[in-house]
Amino acid sequence: MALKTTELKEIENTIVKFLREEIGPLLKEKAGTKFDSYKDKANDVDLVTVMDTKIEKMIREFLAEKYPSFEFIGEESYIKGVTKISEKPTFIVDPIDGTLNFIHGYPFSCTSIGLTEYGKPVVGAVFNPHLNQLFHASKGNGAYMNDTKINVKERSLVLQKSLFAFEGGAERTDAKGTNFDIKMATLRNLLSENSAFMHGMRTLGSAALNMCYTATGEVDVYWEGGPWAWDVTAGWCILEEAGGFVAGGNPGDWNVHVDSRCYLAVRGGASLKEQKAFVSEFWKQIPAPLKY
Repeated sequence: MALKTTELKEIENTIVKFLREEIGPLLKEKAGTKFDSYKDKANDVDLVTVMDTKIEKMIREFLAEKYPSFEFIGEESYIKGVTKISEKPTFIVDPIDGTLNFIHGYPFSCTSIGLTEYGKPVVGAVFNPHLNQLFHASKGNGAYMNDTKINVKERSLVLQKSLFAFEGGAERTDAKGTNFDIKMATLRNLLSENSAFMHGMRTLGSAALNMCYTATGEVDVYWEGGPWAWDVTAGWCILEEAGGFVAGGNPGDWNVHVDSRCYLAVRGGASLKEQKAFVSEFWKQIPAPLKY
């Protein structure tokens, strides 16, 4: 039986309070102080600090006490090929999204806590304490930034008038060495005056925040291949509750799952018809599918 709208709002409020009072102050205090306390994950641009594991443990223990019947998936406890997102209510958590930013003290790192039910995002909260921006939403209850409802201004949605968010990602090679080349070719198409000629590109170093700024309409679209479910689940809920739309990052993928690892997020302030037309035009700029 699906969680009720009122139950989802209670979960949202509980997470928001916890992030604001317990996690945010810790993240803000330790940013830029941990140059000597990280280890390699996959390569030199994919790092984990001691704070990642500490914060994930804090979140897991808090949520287990409050919601003992819910499942939990965290970035630091994820086991490839073993951990699966079930249909049961499942918290999906990134203790520090934007780890490299956190290490350097660049003020775009955050904690992201999402909840899925039947594999769909139904609650999301993303807190960037450095800028005191707490984005949050739950299904059917609207999206908010610092408790103020997000209302995206209605305006045209076309490639040539758009600002897009993008990340190079940690995985810059693959078995065939094609993903990075596809990304760079796509960027050329998006920015070239002989092609899409979009207004510009922004890269913040955090998938969760890119999703949130798409939700607020500060950027029009976020395209990325390589993130994991914990990077996007919370922001996905926030985006949809703000009138946004999520498709797959590869052409033709209209039914994207939270763990597909390839996403195209589009802001609100436009009709679903306009959003889908925009997605179709964006897909034309991608020369080949990304594979993960």
